[in-house]
Amino acid sequence: MSYALTLGTISFLLAVVWGGPLIRLLKRHNIGKQIRIEGPSSHRLKMGTPTMGGLMILVPVFLITAALNIINLMGLNLIGRSILVPLGTIVSFGLLGAVDDLRCVRNPKGTGILGRYKMLWQTIFAAFVALALYSGLDMHIVGIPFMAQYIDLGPWFVPIAMFVIVGSSNAVNLTDGLDGLAGSTAALAFAAYGIIAHLQGQIYLVRFCFTVVGAIMAFLWYNAYPADLFMGDTGSLALGATLAVVALMTGQWLLLPLIGIVFVAETLSVILQVAYFKFTKWRFGRGRRIFKMTPLHHHFELLGWSETQVVQRFWLVGILSAMLGVALALI
Repeated sequence: MSYALTLGTISFLLAVVWGGPLIRLLKRHNIGKQIRIEGPSSHRLKMGTPTMGGLMILVPVFLITAALNIINLMGLNLIGRSILVPLGTIVSFGLLGAVDDLRCVRNPKGTGILGRYKMLWQTIFAAFVALALYSGLDMHIVGIPFMAQYIDLGPWFVPIAMFVIVGSSNAVNLTDGLDGLAGSTAALAFAAYGIIAHLQGQIYLVRFCFTVVGAIMAFLWYNAYPADLFMGDTGSLALGATLAVVALMTGQWLLLPLIGIVFVAETLSVILQVAYFKFTKWRFGRGRRIFKMTPLHHHFELLGWSETQVVQRFWLVGILSAMLGVALALI
């Protein structure tokens, strides 16, 4: 654990140093955030803030993890194959997010990859990752709180893992709407799973998790309100998918909805809003809404909470849920 925490500190320092030049590079190429017209009016002040800040997280994590595991990766031993899965996930989903961010910036309408095509690529990547976990690492179990033994899911693990990866990727993406929100809650979730991995003796996974935590904290240095840099899909898609992979590798992925309760709440708010609107439009001829606006953080903004209040209160909920998740993993 001491080594993992040290790696997190090193990751933080490298990412903070890399952050300044990255922001200048993004500004030079006019890679700025496009704001939805239907979003809260207060967010229009954020127009043009550099996005694709996920690169600030992904690059240090990849370089540090690859450098520390170069021998294992070259030999493709068990540790090498194990660390290759989260590395491959963070790179592949990061590249998908980067393409989407660039298309959003370059498109006059501010739209990126069409939703169905983005989902298709997420599903393809998730399928490769799930098969790598199942066939390459022989991982197909799930731990259930209050039960001492793990349950073997067999081939059913593959479609379940795909669903978890795609769902987590999109959930973190939906949460990325306020300064510091997605980053702070993602850091908590990775720290929680780092602790769980430590308790289970998965040393390589502990080091990876806290390397990610350190890089996210460096990103938050620049993403704190008012943000100088946004994560973009480059970071949110990659962090969400990688968090799911870490959860799957610990076998404690049933705890992911609890540890990532903020991500779940944000996603459910969107699903409920859309479903209720379509139902009431079909039933009554006029669509109605449950929330003032979704994802959920916008609802609380329109209720009068300031952006910092929403972020801090969601973060506090995230801390409590992460603590409870780790506790359940011990039972």
